[in-house]
Amino acid sequence: MADPAWIESMQEELYQFDRLYVWELVDRPLYTNVFNLKWLWKNKRDEENTVIRNKSRLLAKGYAQKEGVDFEESFALVARLEAVMLFIAYAAHKSFTIYQMDIKTAFLYGPLKEEVYVNQPDGFVDPYHPDKVYRHKKALYGLKQAPRAWGDILLVQIYVDDIIFGYTNPNLSKR
Repeated sequence: MADPAWIESMQEELYQFDRLYVWELVDRPLYTNVFNLKWLWKNKRDEENTVIRNKSRLLAKGYAQKEGVDFEESFALVARLEAVMLFIAYAAHKSFTIYQMDIKTAFLYGPLKEEVYVNQPDGFVDPYHPDKVYRHKKALYGLKQAPRAWGDILLVQIYVDDIIFGYTNPNLSKR
């Protein structure tokens, strides 16, 4: 990948890993699975189909993970379509304003319970420590447990009669 725009995009993705303390460079552990990483590239386009920016995402090859060895549970809460439709209908009936948001690099915020190690990404190997690997402190796209880790920290806020109720409860993500 020699295109400067793509290299800049990959550097931006890795900057987010450093900014959020997602991983740390460590010696390769013995008798532990170390997963490879893969880059995913996508052009972001405007409504006229003109490329406005390049987006790179670093993924773990999580398909190699084994349940009970590399992760315990991958269950993550998902809203049912009926619940979303009921919420929207009620908000419309009461003339409430609904806001939608996107959390950039959402999975990188979820702390991992398991020890997960990955090789250094191709093209970005530390020249002073080429034999070291990264130990993940937080989730990464592609890991089986990533959606659950993100869901465990999700904060619910409800605005009622000029009062904001904030709530986070790890028991909400239990079956």
